[in-house]
Amino acid sequence: MIEDRILSIKKELPPRTKLVAVSKFHPVSAIEEAYRAGQRLFGESRPQELKAKAESLPSDIQWHFIGHLQTNKLKMVLPYAALVQSIDSLHLLEAVNEWGEHNGNTISCLLELHLGAEETKQGFTEDEIRDTLRRAGEFGRIRFCGLMGMATHTDEEDLIRQDFAHIRAFKQELEQSHPELEDFTELSIGMSGDWKIALEYGATFVRIGTYIFGPRNY
Repeated sequence: MIEDRILSIKKELPPRTKLVAVSKFHPVSAIEEAYRAGQRLFGESRPQELKAKAESLPSDIQWHFIGHLQTNKLKMVLPYAALVQSIDSLHLLEAVNEWGEHNGNTISCLLELHLGAEETKQGFTEDEIRDTLRRAGEFGRIRFCGLMGMATHTDEEDLIRQDFAHIRAFKQELEQSHPELEDFTELSIGMSGDWKIALEYGATFVRIGTYIFGPRNY
């Protein structure tokens, strides 16, 4: 069943777009089934869970961290994550950069944009992202790879489209303002309920969990 869902999703993805199978709260056996279907890119949101899975599963898996990351948990995430999608504050960015300096690593990151529609969401404001990228040269151990965002949690498709259009336009603005950031090409939008819409707005990553694995095992 997991294999069928993964293959059906990939048939609809354009060549530029990659599937992040969100495996958080799901057992290793489910990831192994997805792996047998050819999936190599997985998303996790809890540091301890990411570390445990990365150490027990095949080494050719690419792990993306997609949840809120506390600075005291960096050592559980940064040695394993190919991409941290959820850099949501300057404080976290500075801590990740410092970890990279101490460990001789460069960390690939997306900046998480908070649209403001829901107060509980983490993330930078647009002005904070503009200010951060103006200072990009200060972060020698960060590879700025693009933006991550999510649409307002709603069944109203028009609102979802407005949010995705807004995120895309903001990314385009940043690309034009910072041509020196050659890796700033990724746009991670779209989840189980709205990923097909996200494809219309230039998503390069779609983060799909429930549609693939079923309800989470809390």
